[in-house]
Amino acid sequence: MTDPKLEVHETRPGRLFYLDNLRIMLISLVVLHHLAVIYAANVGFYYVEPTKNVLAIVILAYFQLLNQAYFMGLLFFLSGYLVPGAADRKGTGVFLKDRLIRLGAPLLIYIFVLNPIASIGVYRMPSELTGITGPYVFSEHFSSGPLWFVAMLIVFDALYALFRAAAKNRPAKAAGATPFPKTRAIILFVICLAAVSYLARIVFPISHPFLNFPSLAYLPQYASFFVLGALAYRGDWLRAIPEKFGRNGFVIAVVSIILMLFSMSARYGSPAAFLGGGTLQSGTYALFDSIFSVALGLSLLVIFRRRYDHQKAFGRALQKGCFTVYVIHCPVIVFLAAFALRGLELAPLLKFGLAAVIGVPLCFAIAYLVGKLPFAGKIIH
Repeated sequence: MTDPKLEVHETRPGRLFYLDNLRIMLISLVVLHHLAVIYAANVGFYYVEPTKNVLAIVILAYFQLLNQAYFMGLLFFLSGYLVPGAADRKGTGVFLKDRLIRLGAPLLIYIFVLNPIASIGVYRMPSELTGITGPYVFSEHFSSGPLWFVAMLIVFDALYALFRAAAKNRPAKAAGATPFPKTRAIILFVICLAAVSYLARIVFPISHPFLNFPSLAYLPQYASFFVLGALAYRGDWLRAIPEKFGRNGFVIAVVSIILMLFSMSARYGSPAAFLGGGTLQSGTYALFDSIFSVALGLSLLVIFRRRYDHQKAFGRALQKGCFTVYVIHCPVIVFLAAFALRGLELAPLLKFGLAAVIGVPLCFAIAYLVGKLPFAGKIIH
């Protein structure tokens, strides 16, 4: 039963396969991102292999920074895009209950089962690196890990449900009633996002964990992209994005990397000044990732809409396993790196490449098998 005051009668095209394919790419990047952390050993993780190979560290670190600038924001955008339609079909109460089950159950499974399993990787590293000298204790490793994304989605979905409840006497607009934003509106959004991100990073610098979140530095991007996703559904914006944004957005994103390099240059201050704290470098870095995330996001949406709006059986199988891959990938790649590949004497970049070739397909294969378990479809998808 839907909320009658919010029901919208509209005709929409069938499933947007290009969004499924974009999601497959982004989830694969999440796996690759964490593999890069393992072999760059530049931030904390369940298992890392420190190296003195400066070139490998720099390449893998920049790969991580470029990913971080946009890919989780784009995942929040896609998540936000799916929310209004689901809430329209199910009604606010059923929608929220369904989201609590489909997101809450995997979150709990990760906290109490998968995170302790992934944490075994910490004990595969030298004690002089970890500082751990005692035995492994399962109950000491309860954490949400990368499922902070899921926890944040639950909050965003709950806030959307509250908004619907508050707006129950206001009928929703028909699809396409709100036109796609003009270029100047997009530029204004980028400037505002950069400014808010800069201010947020005074309190929550990049890579500084807060509670179980690795960082709240990107919260302005995540929240605004989720809202934009919901607005894009209501306004039917995805079909209205101009084709020129495919090429132009990509070029703008690449050019914006100049701001990133300036922000991280020791010549203009401490190399870590870009992380936050109200520095000039933090401001230019916030401007970089605001430009980069919006420009590349628009570019990818147009490119995938034009070239990848089709899907065969194999693609559908990958799409169905995307969320499961996100949930299970950390213990899978940790065991791959800490047990299967640990003894291989390879240069870090080669080892990363080998782990990537094995790890990404392995995660999707395991996700496919998980999907075959009884009742799996009701709690993970």
